Amino acid sequence: MTEEHEFKGFPKIPRLKRPVVITEKIDGTNAQVYISEDMGVIKAGSKNRWITPENDNYGFARWVMVHENELRELGPGRHFGEWWGSGIQRRYNIEGKRFSLFNTQRWSDERPDCCDVVPVLYHGEFSTEAVENQLERLRTKGSAASAGFMDPEGIVCYMAASRSMFKVTVNDDEKPKGI
Repeated sequence: MTEEHEFKGFPKIPRLKRPVVITEKIDGTNAQVYISEDMGVIKAGSKNRWITPENDNYGFARWVMVHENELRELGPGRHFGEWWGSGIQRRYNIEGKRFSLFNTQRWSDERPDCCDVVPVLYHGEFSTEAVENQLERLRTKGSAASAGFMDPEGIVCYMAASRSMFKVTVNDDEKPKGI
C-alpha cells in the first residue's frame, strides 16, 4: 500500500482552558547549549546553526567555551534560551550579556550560576484576560528581566496541553515582523 493510501487518523485536539505559563519574551538572540549523552561534547548553537568562537553569534560560543564546566550541570540534551544584553537587540540597559533558559519548570530552582531563566509572569489557567494583564504589566512596570527597562518586547505563552508556545508583543503585535 502506498503512503498516500495509508489511513491517518485525525489528531487529538488539546483543550484551550488548561494550564499556561506566561513568561517575558526577551529581545535578544535565540541560543542553545548541546551536551552529549556522555557529557564529553558541548556545543553552542544559534537559532539556525552551530556556532564557534571563530564564527560566533554575539559572543555566545565564546561564552559557552568559558563556562563549559559549569554548563555540564545542565546534563545531557539541548538547552534552549535567550542570549541577551549589551550589544544585542534592545540591550536592556545592562552591562554584559546573559543566557536565560526557556524551560522555567525544569530550571526554576537549581541551575548553573552562569545561567538565568526567563521570568515567569503568570502560571494558571489560560485566558485572554491573563494575557492582556501581563502585557499591561510590562507596559506599565517594564521588564521583569531587567528592572527599570521600560521597553520590553512582550510575552510567550507556553500551553502545556499542546506543548506549544505562542508570542504576543507589547507593541504592533498585529503586524508581521519587519514591517
